Amino acid sequence: MATPLIQKSPSVKQGPPSPPFVVALSQVGKSDVALVGGKGANLGELLSAGFAVPPGFVVTSEAFRRTLEATGIRAKVRELFDRANADDPAALEAASKEMRGLITGLSVPDWLRTEIQSQLRALGAGVSVAVRSSATSEDTGGTSFAGMHETFTNVMGETAVVEKILACWASAYAPRAISYRRAQRMTEEPTLAVVVQRMINSTRSGVCFTADPSTRDTSKLVIEAAFGLGEVVVGGQVEPDTYTLSKPQARMLEVRVGHKSHKVIRVEGTERTVQLSPEEGRRRVLTDAEAELLGAIAVRVEQHYGAPQDLEWAEAGGSWYLVQTRPITTLEHGPAEGTRLVSGLGASPGEASGKVRILRSPAEGPRFQNGEILVAPMTSPDWVPTIRRAAALVTDQGGMTCHAAIVSRELGIPCIVGTRDATSTLRDGELVTVDGRRGTVVEGAAAAKVEVQEPQRTPAKAPAPQVAVGSEALGTRLYVNLAIAEKAAEVAKLDVDGVGLLRAEFMLMDALGGRHPNEVIASGGEKEIVETLVSRLLQITRPFSPRPVVYRTYDFRTNEFRGLKGGEKHEPQEENPMIGYRGCFRYSKDPSLFNLELKALAEVRAQTPNLHLMIPFVRTKWELEACLELIDKSPLASHRGLHRWVMAEVPSVAYWIPEYAKLGIDGVSIGSNDLTQLMLGVDRDSQVCAELFDESDPSVVDAISRIITAAKASGLTTSLCGQAPSNKPEFAELLVRLGITSISVNIDAVAQARRSIASAERRLVLESVTDRRF
Repeated sequence: MATPLIQKSPSVKQGPPSPPFVVALSQVGKSDVALVGGKGANLGELLSAGFAVPPGFVVTSEAFRRTLEATGIRAKVRELFDRANADDPAALEAASKEMRGLITGLSVPDWLRTEIQSQLRALGAGVSVAVRSSATSEDTGGTSFAGMHETFTNVMGETAVVEKILACWASAYAPRAISYRRAQRMTEEPTLAVVVQRMINSTRSGVCFTADPSTRDTSKLVIEAAFGLGEVVVGGQVEPDTYTLSKPQARMLEVRVGHKSHKVIRVEGTERTVQLSPEEGRRRVLTDAEAELLGAIAVRVEQHYGAPQDLEWAEAGGSWYLVQTRPITTLEHGPAEGTRLVSGLGASPGEASGKVRILRSPAEGPRFQNGEILVAPMTSPDWVPTIRRAAALVTDQGGMTCHAAIVSRELGIPCIVGTRDATSTLRDGELVTVDGRRGTVVEGAAAAKVEVQEPQRTPAKAPAPQVAVGSEALGTRLYVNLAIAEKAAEVAKLDVDGVGLLRAEFMLMDALGGRHPNEVIASGGEKEIVETLVSRLLQITRPFSPRPVVYRTYDFRTNEFRGLKGGEKHEPQEENPMIGYRGCFRYSKDPSLFNLELKALAEVRAQTPNLHLMIPFVRTKWELEACLELIDKSPLASHRGLHRWVMAEVPSVAYWIPEYAKLGIDGVSIGSNDLTQLMLGVDRDSQVCAELFDESDPSVVDAISRIITAAKASGLTTSLCGQAPSNKPEFAELLVRLGITSISVNIDAVAQARRSIASAERRLVLESVTDRRF
């Protein structure tokens, strides 16, 4: 193992001979994290242990500190960092921008530039390198800083390398990184090393987990593999091959060949996307012998570290390289090994243990204890107060886009829907473990119990550390879907451009305590509804300001709202509520609640003008005209800058878009869940037909394409706020290629969506350049 390199720092006047400011990877090891960061230390450790790692060097954290000191900006940056308020997005962004500007604008001292030049020459003339941030708390068992700091690939030339090093340093002060440090109670001055490593022009690449990440089974290892460069696997751009092997012998157990749509290759110093034919995409990436060879290498790495590892690998010219390793930090509780009791559709990931509580209606909510497993036939918006207190949710009915699935994902609790028999199979008080990813409920407590508290005492928090990413600029706007007002302050810290879908009915039901809004109106409660909406909306618009918040007016469905208190007086009984009395049509028949919404929106916009209006489930032109007349008669009519959108959920919208534009509509937002339902004739809440529900079906994709094309021709902006971009990176890429203006995703999918959008945009640029050159 390499000798530790940290030595006592000399003063800046003594010059830079010691400690090292630039050091070869071959000279560092796992004990040098404070100097070269987690990534640099792990790569050096692998080299010292005899593993094949692409050569490179590290610009150390001491070089970072001393450069800030030598250029006279360290004290100013420290002052700004100490004052940065992670709870004030606008102030945080301003402080971050100033800090990053100071760093990217500085001139690298000659003594550091000379060392960088020397190390670059040692890598070879004209080589292409990766420049990767390596935080001193990164890739360790405690804090990961996953995706928060900058990484650059295919960098050539001294000037470009130095420029990217400065950009990596600056990323230590990005809003996401500062927020993560505050959340982890890390108050010390940020330090960052930078790894510069020769690029490997890999023909095959991927990742390897030395414990099964889905089952937490440490007796198995899992390899994911794809053709070309590794970004297609790490970024989730393709469905990779999956090879499961036994340990410690690394013997093949199972092979699952993925459908790989494309690969990314390096050509003349740039990256190019190459589409694969169906036959190429279905071809295995690794033979059994190759997978077992790679598995054996991974087992040796795990044995060296003494703990399960998450590795990234690449193959070029018949040689196998390790390009990163880090500890797997999600194995604390081991695999869920109890007897399986029920199974269904895994609708919200995560694992939680607790006692079962079977409820047949939200009226039974008082029987529910915090942290229990809520088991119900199905949930509707009036269940939200109870769902908030649950460790996990399991339902008999429902599909991936039903109410239970949507709310659970937003609250960050595991959820399984469509089990068919959970309420009859499970027993009150029974201790079980729910695995929301695998869609299983097993007996016993195989996971740590999730402690849930009432939102009045402790507001639910967005999983910011898990989804935080770097601040790479996107041409396609990335919005977030939201329904729970109390989560807004945390969600607003995410790297998003605003709220693309704010669901009205969830807020209304949560605020009115299970009473039907029309029943509240009938008892003279108009003021209560307006005041409640204003209060909840301001909780959202203020932390997001000046970013837009698009409020979708209420979209009641009779089957969900007839069960509310007084609902039987106001809701008809329908056999097919999904295509019944809902959306815009309701407003034309009974505008009482819609008018109160408009009044509340006007009051909120008077304080926070970043709030905008979206009308759901618009079927025909005359419905929309009637709705717009109500808006023109409301207090909103006098608000300048108000954007009026319509949801594009009914296939007829593709025909009506030019007419909608003439009526003054500013944009359309494609609700792909309902659009898929109506294109394929599949009830989106049906667990029986769940396998038919596919937003990527060619007919649905064609409808989306026609909607985007028609909207662009009419001068309207376009968005999509369905489930598909959250689950399928290739769907997000499709939308970018169609020229969509924005995409709105679930809270837990922000990081993945950002990677997918960025990757798609880069490929479009590269393809454009290639087209011009060739």
